[in-house]
Amino acid sequence: RPHLPWYVPQHYFDRFPIDDVKLPAIAEDDSDDLPGRALNIAGRGGEYHRHIVEAGAWREAVQGYLASNAYADAMVGELLEGLADSPHADNTIVILWSDHGWQLGEKRHWRKFALWENVARVVMMMRVPEGVSASLPKGTVAGERVERVVSLIDIFPTLVDLAALPARNDLDGRSLVPLLRDSDTAWNFPAITTYDFDEFSIRTEDHRYIRYIDGGEELYDHRSDPEEWNNLADDPAHAEIKSRMQAMIPDAVPMGPTIELMPHHVPPFESAEHYREYLRSRAGD
Repeated sequence: RPHLPWYVPQHYFDRFPIDDVKLPAIAEDDSDDLPGRALNIAGRGGEYHRHIVEAGAWREAVQGYLASNAYADAMVGELLEGLADSPHADNTIVILWSDHGWQLGEKRHWRKFALWENVARVVMMMRVPEGVSASLPKGTVAGERVERVVSLIDIFPTLVDLAALPARNDLDGRSLVPLLRDSDTAWNFPAITTYDFDEFSIRTEDHRYIRYIDGGEELYDHRSDPEEWNNLADDPAHAEIKSRMQAMIPDAVPMGPTIELMPHHVPPFESAEHYREYLRSRAGD
């Protein structure tokens, strides 16, 4: 949980009466300034949003997602209660995270498989007990929020640091211990997310920039547009910011499936030419 299918005991659904379920905030013209590839992603895999809306099941789908999250929270709670009651409560570092976010109809898109904020942003929580780590002798502050941009690849270097293991220079991530000590410390590292071949999202403190396999772009200013409704990629006033974020994109490498694909999976594009072949095949349908 909360992975599909959203099957959990009924009392978790009962916590979210259907009439009280709120649908995501939607801008009706949200798709008007999206590049072609972004629209393709939004409908890729079966046009979930259209089918859910036509079936009148949008609110029920959101309820199922909330119920499954509540169930996952309860199971994590049982695990942490077991730790708290054990002899290891005061010498165990705990890190809780998820592997991706989710969309429930924003940009007419469902599930993961995209590069927007609601998909790329995840929960990340850390607890370091006092006296466990020489790197953080006072431990973490209970309940403190650190509103900085970090990445999941930072978890391993953080554990290496906290456990006083030999430093490594072959890691792309960075230790988060400086932020655990002082959430206001200097931290100017972007979070980089990739989806398909040569498709990247760059997230800084203030902006998200996306570049797609067909050259399409999106740029959002999160200080004024947290829902990512206003694509600024073609706005000359933001050309300098866009150029600076473009320079953060890694070099593309050949790619293909790294796991055995299930029937519901959409295979990744292995190159730009593969994507063009896909478009030509759709045009011939």
